[in-house]
Amino acid sequence: MYSSQLVSDSSQVDSARQKIDPKGDSENTQTRLPNNQSREQQQSKHSQSERLATPTLSKPRPVTPHGILAQQLSQLAHDVDGLPSASDTFRQALKAAAELAVGLDPYIEGCTTPESPELTELTRKTQAENWTQRFANGETNGELEQEMLSGHTEGQFLKVLLPSLRAKKVLEIGLFTGYSALAMAEALPADGTLVACELDSYAAQFAQSCFEKSPHGHKIRVEVGPAIDTMKQLAQAKESFDFVFIDANKDGYVDYLNVLLESSLLAPNGLICVDNTLMQGQPYMLGESTANGRAIAHFNQTVAADNRVQQVLLPIRDGVTLIRRS
Repeated sequence: MYSSQLVSDSSQVDSARQKIDPKGDSENTQTRLPNNQSREQQQSKHSQSERLATPTLSKPRPVTPHGILAQQLSQLAHDVDGLPSASDTFRQALKAAAELAVGLDPYIEGCTTPESPELTELTRKTQAENWTQRFANGETNGELEQEMLSGHTEGQFLKVLLPSLRAKKVLEIGLFTGYSALAMAEALPADGTLVACELDSYAAQFAQSCFEKSPHGHKIRVEVGPAIDTMKQLAQAKESFDFVFIDANKDGYVDYLNVLLESSLLAPNGLICVDNTLMQGQPYMLGESTANGRAIAHFNQTVAADNRVQQVLLPIRDGVTLIRRS
């Protein structure tokens, strides 16, 4: 999942990926025309504003290593079909590779316990929201997007994990529209609580409106503001959590981890779960990375070298790392 405390990295680093997904840059900026613009320019801007104001339920583009790989293989298999010089053996091998990649995520989804109606509705609302217009209007701190949702498989992973830990208190760093928070709340006991840190007030209000429609929403307390400040306040109040889910600004991951390990925030047998630790494959791919890709690579290296913890990186969606004290 991508959090609203991050300027997301939907733009990719290599030309092949840009060719397949030419609209993949989520860090685009709004074009400002000069005051002396022509009537045609004014009309063009007006038409653009109308388009921005109309939400569309577009299919989320791939933002995980496997999703991007599946899309590329599928496109290559399609392109090779039009090349007379390609041998039948090569065509069949590439087609089989594409089928292997493309079929995995739908199969995993189908074999995973279905999400609740409340989570389905939260997803629908997030996809219908015109995040580009919200940012253009100055209502959000950054340009948010539907791809920031944790989604069904990762949400169910969290729901299965929490009861196994007998967790009653959860801290979430980075909320966005609340999919992962609500999924975890559904898995908490009746007296369980979840504190969610969110920087963006619009996203926090959006999530809260979804929580109010769920029988588990009362378990969630949203704290708006910089997550590091909220964490320090919780530590001063001697709060302690059985489970911590980190999915906020990637350049803050190391700081969040240190605060957890150096305070009482993480319970003695507590578990930390960190999202996006594969960051679309950027940490291990050759070539130039984005700022978030470099931040995740640094975080992963830092964790691997930290003898205070034990960890495992799992290839769930965009990478999930589980961390516990040694």
